[in-house]
Amino acid sequence: MLAGGKAGARASAPLRRGLLLVMALALIACAGSGRRPRIPDHYIVQSGDTLYSIARGYGLDYRDVARWNAIGSDYRIVVGQRLRLDPPPAGRDASTARAATPRPPIPRASPDDPAHRPPPWQWPVRGGRVIGKVKQPSGGIGLRIDGELNQAVFAAADGKVVYTGGGLRGYGQLVIINHARGWLSAYGHNALLHVREGDLVRAGQAIASMGLGPGQQPMLYFEIRLDGRPLDPQSQLPAR
Repeated sequence: MLAGGKAGARASAPLRRGLLLVMALALIACAGSGRRPRIPDHYIVQSGDTLYSIARGYGLDYRDVARWNAIGSDYRIVVGQRLRLDPPPAGRDASTARAATPRPPIPRASPDDPAHRPPPWQWPVRGGRVIGKVKQPSGGIGLRIDGELNQAVFAAADGKVVYTGGGLRGYGQLVIINHARGWLSAYGHNALLHVREGDLVRAGQAIASMGLGPGQQPMLYFEIRLDGRPLDPQSQLPAR
Protein backbone atom coordinates (compact mmCIF):
# COMPACT_ATOMS: atom_id res chain seq x y z
CA MET A 1 0.00 0.00 0.00
CA LEU A 2 2.79 2.40 0.89
CA ALA A 3 4.69 1.61 -2.33
CA GLY A 4 1.53 2.11 -4.35
CA GLY A 5 0.94 5.46 -2.66
CA LYS A 6 4.46 6.61 -3.52
CA ALA A 7 4.03 5.52 -7.12
CA GLY A 8 0.73 7.36 -7.30
CA ALA A 9 2.34 10.50 -5.92
CA ARG A 10 5.13 10.27 -8.50
CA ALA A 11 2.61 9.74 -11.28
CA SER A 12 0.50 12.71 -10.17
CA ALA A 13 3.45 15.13 -9.98
CA PRO A 14 3.60 15.77 -13.77
CA LEU A 15 -0.18 16.26 -13.76
CA ARG A 16 0.08 18.86 -10.99
CA ARG A 17 2.86 20.67 -12.86
CA GLY A 18 0.76 20.60 -16.03
CA LEU A 19 -2.27 22.07 -14.24
CA LEU A 20 -0.12 24.81 -12.72
CA LEU A 21 1.24 25.66 -16.18
CA VAL A 22 -2.26 25.84 -17.65
CA MET A 23 -3.37 28.11 -14.79
CA ALA A 24 -0.34 30.37 -15.26
CA LEU A 25 -0.95 30.69 -18.99
CA ALA A 26 -4.61 31.44 -18.34
CA LEU A 27 -3.66 34.23 -15.93
CA ILE A 28 -1.29 35.72 -18.49
CA ALA A 29 -3.99 35.62 -21.15
CA CYS A 30 -6.55 37.24 -18.84
CA ALA A 31 -4.15 40.01 -17.86
CA GLY A 32 -4.46 41.55 -21.31
CA SER A 33 -2.02 43.70 -23.26
CA GLY A 34 -2.60 46.69 -20.99
CA ARG A 35 -0.82 44.92 -18.12
CA ARG A 36 2.26 43.73 -19.99
CA PRO A 37 5.53 45.15 -18.73
CA ARG A 38 7.27 47.95 -20.59
CA ILE A 39 9.38 46.48 -23.39
CA PRO A 40 13.09 47.23 -22.85
CA ASP A 41 15.54 47.57 -25.74
CA HIS A 42 17.34 44.37 -24.73
CA TYR A 43 16.85 41.34 -22.48
CA ILE A 44 19.53 39.14 -20.85
CA VAL A 45 18.61 35.44 -21.07
CA GLN A 46 18.29 33.75 -17.67
CA SER A 47 18.10 30.11 -16.63
CA GLY A 48 14.77 28.53 -17.57
CA ASP A 49 13.99 31.09 -20.30
CA THR A 50 12.82 30.06 -23.74
CA LEU A 51 12.45 32.34 -26.72
CA TYR A 52 8.70 31.76 -26.56
CA SER A 53 8.42 32.66 -22.85
CA ILE A 54 10.49 35.83 -23.27
CA ALA A 55 8.48 37.01 -26.28
CA ARG A 56 5.13 36.18 -24.67
CA GLY A 57 6.06 38.06 -21.50
CA TYR A 58 6.40 41.27 -23.53
CA GLY A 59 3.51 40.64 -25.90
CA LEU A 60 5.80 39.86 -28.85
CA ASP A 61 5.86 37.09 -31.46
CA TYR A 62 8.77 34.74 -30.76
CA ARG A 63 9.38 34.41 -34.52
CA ASP A 64 9.90 38.18 -34.76
CA VAL A 65 12.36 38.11 -31.85
CA ALA A 66 14.21 35.26 -33.58
CA ARG A 67 14.49 37.28 -36.82
CA TRP A 68 15.65 40.42 -35.03
CA ASN A 69 18.48 38.44 -33.37
CA ALA A 70 19.41 36.14 -36.31
CA ILE A 71 18.38 33.06 -34.29
CA GLY A 72 17.98 29.86 -36.32
CA SER A 73 14.96 27.62 -36.70
CA ASP A 74 15.94 25.67 -33.58
CA TYR A 75 15.23 28.88 -31.57
CA ARG A 76 18.16 28.06 -29.29
CA ILE A 77 19.24 30.67 -26.74
CA VAL A 78 21.82 30.49 -23.93
CA VAL A 79 22.08 31.94 -20.43
CA GLY A 80 23.67 35.39 -20.52
CA GLN A 81 22.79 36.03 -24.18
CA ARG A 82 21.67 39.61 -24.94
CA LEU A 83 18.48 39.74 -27.06
CA ARG A 84 17.11 42.83 -28.74
CA LEU A 85 13.35 43.22 -28.31
CA ASP A 86 12.69 45.69 -31.12
CA PRO A 87 13.26 45.49 -34.89
CA PRO A 88 16.57 46.55 -36.41
CA PRO A 89 16.51 49.90 -38.30
CA ALA A 90 13.86 50.19 -41.03
CA GLY A 91 12.10 47.12 -39.65
CA ARG A 92 14.58 44.70 -41.24
CA ASP A 93 15.39 41.42 -39.53
CA ALA A 94 18.98 40.71 -38.55
CA SER A 95 19.72 38.42 -41.50
CA THR A 96 18.27 40.92 -44.02
CA ALA A 97 20.22 43.76 -42.41
CA ARG A 98 23.47 41.85 -42.85
CA ALA A 99 22.71 41.12 -46.51
CA ALA A 100 21.80 44.73 -47.32
CA THR A 101 24.15 47.53 -48.28
CA PRO A 102 27.20 47.28 -46.02
CA ARG A 103 27.11 49.60 -43.05
CA PRO A 104 29.78 50.42 -40.52
CA PRO A 105 29.94 47.49 -38.07
CA ILE A 106 28.40 48.00 -34.65
CA PRO A 107 31.36 48.32 -32.27
CA ARG A 108 31.71 45.69 -29.60
CA ALA A 109 30.82 46.73 -26.10
CA SER A 110 33.98 47.98 -24.45
CA PRO A 111 34.96 48.53 -20.81
CA ASP A 112 36.26 51.93 -21.97
CA ASP A 113 32.74 53.00 -23.01
CA PRO A 114 30.95 54.85 -20.15
CA ALA A 115 27.75 52.99 -21.12
CA HIS A 116 29.53 49.74 -20.21
CA ARG A 117 31.61 50.98 -17.31
CA PRO A 118 32.68 47.89 -15.32
CA PRO A 119 31.62 47.45 -11.71
CA PRO A 120 34.27 47.77 -8.99
CA TRP A 121 35.50 44.19 -9.14
CA GLN A 122 36.86 42.23 -6.18
CA TRP A 123 38.77 38.96 -6.25
CA PRO A 124 36.40 36.00 -5.81
CA VAL A 125 38.86 34.14 -3.57
CA ARG A 126 40.89 35.53 -0.67
CA GLY A 127 44.39 34.22 -1.10
CA GLY A 128 44.66 31.27 -3.43
CA ARG A 129 47.15 30.81 -6.23
CA VAL A 130 46.43 32.01 -9.76
CA ILE A 131 47.42 29.22 -12.12
CA GLY A 132 46.47 30.90 -15.39
CA LYS A 133 43.82 31.13 -18.08
CA VAL A 134 41.65 28.17 -19.07
CA LYS A 135 39.63 27.75 -22.29
CA GLN A 136 36.26 26.03 -22.03
CA PRO A 137 34.48 23.90 -24.69
CA SER A 138 31.80 26.62 -24.75
CA GLY A 139 34.38 29.17 -25.92
CA GLY A 140 34.67 30.81 -22.54
CA ILE A 141 38.06 31.96 -21.32
CA GLY A 142 38.50 32.19 -17.57
CA LEU A 143 40.94 32.11 -14.72
CA ARG A 144 41.94 29.08 -12.66
CA ILE A 145 42.56 29.90 -9.00
CA ASP A 146 43.77 27.05 -6.76
CA GLY A 147 42.89 27.02 -3.08
CA GLU A 148 41.53 24.79 -0.31
CA LEU A 149 38.56 22.45 -0.50
CA ASN A 150 35.43 24.23 0.79
CA GLN A 151 37.23 27.59 0.84
CA ALA A 152 34.76 30.48 0.54
CA VAL A 153 34.00 31.87 -2.91
CA PHE A 154 32.79 35.48 -2.97
CA ALA A 155 30.72 37.57 -5.39
CA ALA A 156 33.13 39.77 -7.35
CA ALA A 157 30.59 42.64 -7.57
CA ASP A 158 27.00 43.51 -6.71
CA GLY A 159 24.44 41.76 -8.89
CA LYS A 160 21.66 39.21 -9.32
CA VAL A 161 22.14 35.45 -9.50
CA VAL A 162 20.78 34.29 -12.87
CA TYR A 163 21.99 30.67 -12.91
CA THR A 164 22.96 27.97 -10.42
CA GLY A 165 23.54 24.31 -11.22
CA GLY A 166 25.63 21.78 -13.06
CA GLY A 167 24.00 21.82 -16.49
CA LEU A 168 26.81 23.53 -18.41
CA ARG A 169 29.55 21.17 -19.57
CA GLY A 170 33.02 21.92 -18.28
CA TYR A 171 31.97 24.17 -15.39
CA GLY A 172 30.92 21.77 -12.64
CA GLN A 173 28.56 23.32 -10.10
CA LEU A 174 28.28 26.87 -11.42
CA VAL A 175 27.00 30.27 -10.29
CA ILE A 176 26.42 33.08 -12.81
CA ILE A 177 25.79 36.65 -11.60
CA ASN A 178 24.37 39.41 -13.79
CA HIS A 179 25.83 42.85 -13.03
CA ALA A 180 24.98 46.32 -14.31
CA ARG A 181 25.63 47.53 -17.87
CA GLY A 182 25.93 44.13 -19.57
CA TRP A 183 28.50 42.49 -17.26
CA LEU A 184 28.39 38.87 -16.05
CA SER A 185 30.64 36.87 -13.76
CA ALA A 186 30.78 33.06 -13.51
CA TYR A 187 32.13 30.82 -10.73
CA GLY A 188 32.69 27.15 -11.57
CA HIS A 189 33.72 23.88 -9.88
CA ASN A 190 32.03 24.57 -6.54
CA ALA A 191 31.39 21.97 -3.86
CA LEU A 192 28.38 23.78 -2.35
CA LEU A 193 26.24 26.66 -3.58
CA HIS A 194 25.00 29.17 -1.01
CA VAL A 195 22.72 31.22 -3.30
CA ARG A 196 19.74 30.55 -5.53
CA GLU A 197 18.61 31.96 -8.86
CA GLY A 198 16.99 35.35 -8.32
CA ASP A 199 19.04 36.22 -5.21
CA LEU A 200 20.51 39.72 -5.03
CA VAL A 201 24.10 39.60 -3.81
CA ARG A 202 26.66 42.16 -2.69
CA ALA A 203 30.33 42.32 -3.57
CA GLY A 204 32.30 40.17 -1.11
CA GLN A 205 29.29 38.04 -0.14
CA ALA A 206 30.01 34.29 0.14
CA ILE A 207 28.11 32.57 -2.68
CA ALA A 208 29.71 29.10 -2.76
CA SER A 209 32.38 26.78 -1.37
CA MET A 210 35.31 25.75 -3.54
CA GLY A 211 35.18 22.25 -4.98
CA LEU A 212 37.39 19.99 -7.06
CA GLY A 213 38.32 20.76 -10.64
CA PRO A 214 38.89 18.29 -13.48
CA GLY A 215 42.21 17.11 -11.97
CA GLN A 216 40.63 16.55 -8.54
CA GLN A 217 42.47 19.65 -7.31
CA PRO A 218 40.60 22.25 -5.20
CA MET A 219 40.10 25.21 -7.52
CA LEU A 220 37.77 27.96 -8.72
CA TYR A 221 37.15 28.63 -12.39
CA PHE A 222 36.25 32.32 -12.80
CA GLU A 223 34.96 34.21 -15.85
CA ILE A 224 34.07 37.82 -16.57
CA ARG A 225 31.94 38.60 -19.64
CA LEU A 226 30.69 41.81 -21.26
CA ASP A 227 27.59 41.40 -23.45
CA GLY A 228 28.31 37.66 -23.50
CA ARG A 229 31.92 38.07 -24.69
CA PRO A 230 34.58 36.62 -22.34
CA LEU A 231 37.33 39.01 -21.25
CA ASP A 232 40.59 38.24 -19.47
CA PRO A 233 39.58 38.46 -15.78
CA GLN A 234 43.04 39.73 -14.84
CA SER A 235 42.48 42.76 -17.05
CA GLN A 236 39.49 43.69 -14.86
CA LEU A 237 40.41 42.54 -11.35
CA PRO A 238 42.50 44.78 -9.08
CA ALA A 239 46.23 44.07 -8.86
CA ARG A 240 47.29 41.57 -6.18
